[in-house]
Order: sequence, then C-alpha cells, then structure tokens
Amino acid sequence: MLSIVVNGSSRVCTDQATVADLIRELALEGKRVAVERNGEIVPKSRLADTPLANGDRIEVVRAVGGG
Repeated sequence: MLSIVVNGSSRVCTDQATVADLIRELALEGKRVAVERNGEIVPKSRLADTPLANGDRIEVVRAVGGG
C-alpha cells in the first residue's frame, strides 16, 4: 500500500494505482479537474500513465462554473 497526501489529507492507495485511479476513487472522473503531483501539473492525457508513489503530494482542483 502507498501512503500519499491529497489536498492536505493522508490517503492510502494500492501499489499499482495511477493518478487516473485516484481521480476515479474521488468520484471526479469525467469532471473538469487540474491535478498537480509533487508540484508539477499532470496533463489530462497522462493521468492514466502517471503512477502514484509512496509519499506523493497530490493537489486536485475542480473547475466550477457560474457567475
């Protein structure tokens, strides 16, 4: 199991988890989100190819529309 921090909160993930898996677990799949991993933006096209590692710090920001 991996220990990561998501938006300031500790979280445990499986060893083979990717950023896309995390987005799915957070119920944000299909939503407009921006993801930063250890201070670097993860392009949407790379979410499924970016593995999570022990100690990763992930920030997820969801775009909200309105006026």
